[in-house]
Amino acid sequence: MKTPTITIILPIRNEADFIARSLGAVMAQDYPPELVQVLIADGMSDDTTRKIVRDVIAGHPERDVRLLDNPGRIVPTGFNRALAEATGEIIVRVDGHCEIVPDYLKRCLDALNATGAECVGGPVETVGDTLVAEAIALAQSSPFGVGCVAFRTGTENGRFVDTLAFGAYRRDVFSRLGGYDEELVRNQDDEFNFRLTQAGGKIWLDPSIRSTYFSRASLGKLLRQYFQYGLYKVRVIQKRGAVPSWRHLVPGAFVLALVGSLLLAVAAGQSLWTLAVLGPYVVANLAASLWTARSNWSTLPVLPVAFAILHIAYGTGFLAGLWRWRGRWGDRATVLTQAAGL
Repeated sequence: MKTPTITIILPIRNEADFIARSLGAVMAQDYPPELVQVLIADGMSDDTTRKIVRDVIAGHPERDVRLLDNPGRIVPTGFNRALAEATGEIIVRVDGHCEIVPDYLKRCLDALNATGAECVGGPVETVGDTLVAEAIALAQSSPFGVGCVAFRTGTENGRFVDTLAFGAYRRDVFSRLGGYDEELVRNQDDEFNFRLTQAGGKIWLDPSIRSTYFSRASLGKLLRQYFQYGLYKVRVIQKRGAVPSWRHLVPGAFVLALVGSLLLAVAAGQSLWTLAVLGPYVVANLAASLWTARSNWSTLPVLPVAFAILHIAYGTGFLAGLWRWRGRWGDRATVLTQAAGL
């Protein structure tokens, strides 16, 4: 059987701290290098990212590795810009904040052939370089932190899922469904995967396909990240006309309940009402923090804050999205015509 060509797309911006590792892992794949095209779509980085990428390209003159400009500066415009120039029969999305293992491409191809799925990927091990980053990584890998998201919390057996990170797709998927939705600053991969499953496609999560993701290094960056996740999840739901998983609604409901209990305490003049929601949450948070910190007890002081940020930032962002796009229900985007260059 003919070995297929693969295009790896990296939409990046200001990834000077990680891009050498990420791109190095891409270049170290144990797949025939002449069959791999690498397209780095840079969102006009203003740090040293572009210099680092150019140095890597200069060190591999025999490889098809290109740096593309992405004036839109966000992931979907960068991905679509690269997709328009991709020649591979398989398209693999890789993040500038991650490292894929040397047999990533080979295992993705094996899984595509074995399952017949349109997209395959594996669980992501989230790590941090500092104490705060490690606590954030543990929170993002915890069911209490992010719900039962198999690609984040891990799985022992392969199975079909609703979404995953750093997927390998059959090229014809994009010919049929278009590229990333360029309105979505966040959640563009979730929206595409939802679009794929709504069209009858299958996504396979295989535990043998491994990657490492480097978490945000500060609680402030985590707050902004998850606020945007919640904000744009509303647009995903509106565009697709359905909820991909009920877990996405829980943080918003929690924030509403929390605010409601505080307002009730003020209205009734009974401060104990503040504990109706906050009390059980604090107990659950502390219990989850103790359990999660077993692998690294030094993260225990940070974990409760990280968990709270994940939940409250996402929930607040979701509620903000409901207000921001309150007049857009029933507005399903025709993403095929929106995809740049397609």
